[in-house]
Order: sequence, then structure tokens, then C-alpha cells
Amino acid sequence: MSFELGRRVADAVLYEGYVLYPYRASSVKNQVRWQFGVVVPRGYAETGSSEPWAMQTECLVEPQGAPRLSVRVRFLQVQARSLERLTADGAFETVESLEVDGRRLVTWEEGVEREVDGPELALDADLDRAIPLEIAGGLDVEDVRDGRGERVGRILRRRWPIVGSVRVGAEALGSLLKLRVRIENQGAWPEADDASRDQAVRRSLVGAHTLRALRGGAFVSLLEPPWWAAEAVAGCRNLHTWPVLVGPEGSRGEMLSSPIILYDHPAIAPESPGDLCDATEIDEILTLRVMTLTEEEKAEARATDERARQIVERSDSIPPEVFARLHGAMRSVPSRDTLADWEDFVNPPGTAPPETAEVEVCGARVSKGSRVRLRPRRRADAMDTFLDGHVGRVEGVYADLDDRTYVAVTVEDDPAADLHASFGRFFYFDPDEIEPLEAPERDSA
Repeated sequence: MSFELGRRVADAVLYEGYVLYPYRASSVKNQVRWQFGVVVPRGYAETGSSEPWAMQTECLVEPQGAPRLSVRVRFLQVQARSLERLTADGAFETVESLEVDGRRLVTWEEGVEREVDGPELALDADLDRAIPLEIAGGLDVEDVRDGRGERVGRILRRRWPIVGSVRVGAEALGSLLKLRVRIENQGAWPEADDASRDQAVRRSLVGAHTLRALRGGAFVSLLEPPWWAAEAVAGCRNLHTWPVLVGPEGSRGEMLSSPIILYDHPAIAPESPGDLCDATEIDEILTLRVMTLTEEEKAEARATDERARQIVERSDSIPPEVFARLHGAMRSVPSRDTLADWEDFVNPPGTAPPETAEVEVCGARVSKGSRVRLRPRRRADAMDTFLDGHVGRVEGVYADLDDRTYVAVTVEDDPAADLHASFGRFFYFDPDEIEPLEAPERDSA
């Protein structure tokens, strides 16, 4: 079964916070990394760490025949990149950075993508399957040579082993099946005084999440379940992860369980030209920030990580028409019939528009043009304190979708009152927060 429906969203989850603006290794925020979906060795967790050694997802499946299940676990394995310079006597010494023919290299911890696929399983109430999760450590050495081909140093990339398991089980809940996927990090942990979080993360699953796909069945939304499944959903126990449906709206054949809270059917904006490792940021703003980095800052970012290099290069070369699309987009335009229904809903036929609507306050009729004294009672924000006692001019009487009435005003002694009125920028008050001063001024016929 394919996991492509949720792949782009899963990639965004995998690299969330991996390297952040300004994308330089020397930046403080890039020296405190690996924050999402970290599953540490059990021995480290039991020393008092706040980070878990297990991650568990429980969700519901509505069988449609004989369901078959596929599970994929994805995460990053930390790879420490260190540098050594070749000295005059032929030895190597550790350094923080190397400059070779204008090319800069810096020390850094890279992330290596890992995927663990289980076999396709028959999903029934008897399912209880353990899938080994074993990722080998290793050391790779790469020579660094100058333009003449002379060796001037080397890059060492070291990885630490990760040992754990993925346990898949199910149980019957009436006509539904409760599916459980549990990831455990059972790796050894050295009992040493200097055993730090940094060392633990090197033996951890980072950005861990699971994808699961069904044939012959459908997942049930845990965010908006049907009424008949609400009690079963409430009984699902999810630890350090949140399962959501992925794929087109209405599809229920694939689910992503993410360490970041998402809604059902999340999607990457089609206008986004590439990952910025920060899905919580606005692409346009972040791209503009990257473009303002100095050449020195961009050089360090390129040296920090391959993904950082791609971000800098993409931001510097983004075509104007692509950049313009980042400014905003209308996802859908309602049909003429739908638009008419919406207008009838927000402005029911037969109701007066705000410009002619009235409301009775202290026995007086208040409408557009009325002068009122402001007496805020709710103290919703600081402006209520500033406006208390000021005289306002009513610009309209509005009702929200709950039929609650609000009076929109501009402030008489505000020099920009006419400008605000032209743009429809008003202050809104409940009727009991104003005192009528006089009858409204009527426009001459």
C-alpha cells in the first residue's frame, strides 16, 4: 500500500525545527535542537528525564470486509559531523571549522532519514505483532581536498545504534477495531556521570511519527468522530503523538500519527516552493528574512547543512511570479448558488442593514448618526479604559450570528475618525455600554 497521500505533510513533521532561521550553526536557537518527537533510550528516561522512551497511538478502524494494514515508522537518526585539519607533521587535529578555497565547513549534527516498514498484516482482534527496530551505528570518513587535489583535512560522520521495537495490536470494540501502534526505544544507556541529553538524543528516534494505511477498512476520525463512535474514541490512549486522517477531504484510508498537533487532512500549501523547516512560519515573511541575510551569514548557513543551503539558494533565486503567490491565495470561490445561500444566512431577508438598523437604549432609539457617550463595562482590553467617557458617533447597529447586538462607533475627538469610518474600522460596544446624547442626525432627502 502507498503512503504518498501523507508523505509531504509527514516530511514537514520530520524536519520541523531541524534548522531554523537564520539557518546558521552559530545561532543560539540552532544549538538547542531536536525538540519534536524525541523517543529516548529507556535507561535515560528512567534517570528522571522528561522525555519518553515510548510513543503510542490508538485509533479506531471501521472494518469493510477483511481489512489489511501497513505501518511505516519514520524518524531521524542523529549523525555528528566533526572536522579534522591535517597538520604539517601529517597528524590530524580537531577543529570547529575549515576554510578551503573559499568554501567553509563547520561542525554540526545532521539528521539521517530512517524508515521501518512492517509487513502487511491482517487486521483483526487477534493481531499482536512485534516488529524489530534496529538501526546500526557507524563512522564515515571523507577527505577534504583543496583545488590542487591536496588533502587538507577530513570530515568524520558518526552515528550511534538505535535498538527498539514497534508493536502492533488490535482489539474488538463492538463493530469497530481499536488499533494500537507502540514504538519503544530499548537501547542500552551508559551509567556514567557525564551521560547528558546530547548523548541520549544521539541514540534516540527524532521527529518520530507513524503512517498507517488500510485496505478493506476505514479509519475513524478522532477529532470529529460520528456520534456512534464517540465513546470508543474517548477510550483511545495516545502518548506523545496525535493521529489524524490524511489525504483528500473525505478519505479515510490513511492516517498520520504526529508529535505535532494537526487537524484531519492537513496539506502543504501548493504555493510553497519548498520546506523551510518551520511550518508554523509564514513562507513569505521567512523568505524575505532569508533574502536580507548578509553574504557572510548566507555563507555560514550554506556550510551548516544541505537543507539550509537549499533554503538560501531557493530564496535568492525565487522568480517574481512564484514569490507573488506567497502573498496570499483564495482556496475556493463559491458558486453563484452557494454565495446566494451564504448571503441569506449572514443577512437574512427582511432584516435591516447596519446603516438603517436601530436599537433601543434607555428609552431612546439609537441608529447611525446618533451621538453617544461611551461607558465600557466589560474592560475587554486597555482601549476600554482610554475610551471611557468619550463621545462617539454611531456608524451602524450590527448583529452577529447568535443575534447579539453591537453598536459600531467612531470617536468624535479622534482626528482620524473620518478615515476609520471610510475603511469601516469601528469600535464595537454592547447597547448597555453607551448613553444616548441626542436624536440621530438624519440625512436630507
